[in-house]
Amino acid sequence: ALNRLRADGLVQARQGSGTYVMRRPADRLRNFANPADMAGFLRCLEVRIPLEAAAAALAAERRSTAQLSRIRQAHDNLRKDVETGHITTGNDLAFHAAIADATGNEFFPGVLQYIHASITGFMDVSLNLTRTGSRARIQQVLNEHTNILEAIEQQEPDAADVAMRFHLGQSRRRTLDRNRDP
Repeated sequence: ALNRLRADGLVQARQGSGTYVMRRPADRLRNFANPADMAGFLRCLEVRIPLEAAAAALAAERRSTAQLSRIRQAHDNLRKDVETGHITTGNDLAFHAAIADATGNEFFPGVLQYIHASITGFMDVSLNLTRTGSRARIQQVLNEHTNILEAIEQQEPDAADVAMRFHLGQSRRRTLDRNRDP
């Protein structure tokens, strides 16, 4: 159990001194997640970050006009969610799925579909925290999606890769670290 917590960056072991908590999730996390499920969600993120970063880069290189239109539509739906103060898992998933489809490689959407349950579980937790957090938090989530969209629109694969890595990393941090929970 400690090895998993250490791998997740939640604790740090110091030889001869003990194990110390490095980050504490927001107290309200327990309202939205079974602690036993969180380890699986974090393992899933370890797969998602490099996978979706590569997908964003390839989408920036290969996307068709129709595929870009689907990514924009999914982003517009997220923007409308932010205006109402309630980002939905479905619209967030649609954005990420549209990017995977825009790679032109059926393995990207296939792998995302394979890990769909874990992605959805993590998104449910993360977005519930966002919905019950500050207006700044929900706006930051939209800004991260906007940065990904803009890099894909401008056909900048490196920027798309970085924007996706940043977004997923921030999502993880917002979920696990109460100090990043405005």
